[in-house]
Amino acid sequence: MTDREAYIVLNLLPGIGSQRVQALIREFGSAAAILERSAGEIAAVRGIPSALAAKLADWQSETNLPLELELTERGGARIITRDDYDYPEVLRHIPDPPLCLYVRGNLPEFDARTVAVVGSRRVTRYGRAMAKLLSESAVYAGWKVVSGLAYGVDAEAHQAAVDAGGITVAVLGGGLAKVHPQDHIPLARAIIDHGGAVITEFPMTFPVSRQSFPRRNRIVSGLSQAVIVVEADIDSGAMITATTAIDQGRTVFAVPGQVDNPQARGCHKLIREGACLTESFNDVLNEFEFLPGFGPGVVAEEPGEYSAGEDDLFNQFDPFESKVIGFLRGGPKSFDDIAAETEIPTGELLAVMMRLEVKMAVRQDIGRIYKLA
Repeated sequence: MTDREAYIVLNLLPGIGSQRVQALIREFGSAAAILERSAGEIAAVRGIPSALAAKLADWQSETNLPLELELTERGGARIITRDDYDYPEVLRHIPDPPLCLYVRGNLPEFDARTVAVVGSRRVTRYGRAMAKLLSESAVYAGWKVVSGLAYGVDAEAHQAAVDAGGITVAVLGGGLAKVHPQDHIPLARAIIDHGGAVITEFPMTFPVSRQSFPRRNRIVSGLSQAVIVVEADIDSGAMITATTAIDQGRTVFAVPGQVDNPQARGCHKLIREGACLTESFNDVLNEFEFLPGFGPGVVAEEPGEYSAGEDDLFNQFDPFESKVIGFLRGGPKSFDDIAAETEIPTGELLAVMMRLEVKMAVRQDIGRIYKLA
């Protein structure tokens, strides 16, 4: 048996997590070597209960590796173990990294520009609007969006990222053969079709439970550099994600809400305890000192003219953005003037102006007056 196969088997066994596996690897030398030991040898390792040792020694009766591999293949998924080169590096450094990741779609590089957007399932209209705005803005700034595919804020964040043409990753609280909630299967497909991924650490047919969601949340935060909480009650899963993010050394952002809204209490608590108050995605960019369009290698030759070096996140503006920038070289203009001059449809122009603001190419003043930044 290879170490890769051993990790899959260990992940199929209940009651054994990353820390116990690491303790056993230190004792026996490898993941595969664990499954070659007797119950007595395994139970002699500190922190391993005798019942778990018996299951490990009898793993062939307790698990069905060929069936799991068949289910994975039939489901169009693949398994990435800690023995594989493409296991996300950011997860190797969290306190309890998953032994395996089941992946459908394209697993992106989780670099510095990855943000988790999480919040309440019982989201308000304001919460939906903020989740959409923040996720869209993140995509326009070149960031990937991670969330949990749940109702409310999670779904809004994923959908907004997809609609904006970005990459989003959904982390499930159960197996890929049991996508939860079922209503979000079309959204999961859209995430995959648009270059993102749906992932989980749980075996293919593993059912969701109250215990599985907190474990899911540590992966959501672990993949991200920053976590934005949009709406959350005090004892919500989003608050668990925020607490886990802090333990992992991630930066937490919280969106303020109305004081009489129970779903704002968690965010207000986070802000009182030091989370960054967040009104727009620019607050995230400012915290990390990312200035899209003005990074290393970028030279502004004249006002309104932009040259991009190879390290710049935005090597060029799209045609609509370039048209708006060219028009604003003549001075500040109102939104209506820009729409009339450029003949860009109003709905599209709203998105264009948002992208240019996030890229810090233009600035909006009172009365929807825009000018080059």
